[in-house]
Amino acid sequence: MSGRVFLLGDDIDTDQLAPGQYMRGGIAALAAHCLEATRPDFAAEVQPGDIVVAGRNFGVGSSREQAAEALRHLRIAGVVALSFAGIFYRNAVNLGLPVLIAPDLEGVAEGDAATLDPVRGVLRLTDKKADIPLEPMPENLRVIIDDGGLVPHLKKRFVAEHKGQAE
Repeated sequence: MSGRVFLLGDDIDTDQLAPGQYMRGGIAALAAHCLEATRPDFAAEVQPGDIVVAGRNFGVGSSREQAAEALRHLRIAGVVALSFAGIFYRNAVNLGLPVLIAPDLEGVAEGDAATLDPVRGVLRLTDKKADIPLEPMPENLRVIIDDGGLVPHLKKRFVAEHKGQAE
């Protein structure tokens, strides 16, 4: 997963990610306004494969899963942050959005070309030829991400278990 870094600060809340006034418009409308209070250009400029890199407490606020869903709809590769709000983290996993914790973000800058490797737990800054170590996602969560989220993961498990019972 390769793209550019969109660098954000601390305490990016769910109201910034999924502004309440656009909730009735569906996920496409909501995603079009993702982060507009913080970065008015974000939704228009972000491309599939880009990576959001943020400070502490990313996704703080309400439990609205649309915050993670808006980022997923924009097809970002994932979010790397110093820390995440617990509910946002789990919502992201449930929706198949990679979220990885970075102990340190020294050397990461806005617009850096980067590759995110959730399996190895690395954010590679390709132009700088530098690796930012990340906490690898636990295997049980990574499987959910790989399957595209919790619902596809459970469907896959159900089919496998049901097939095993039929034999």
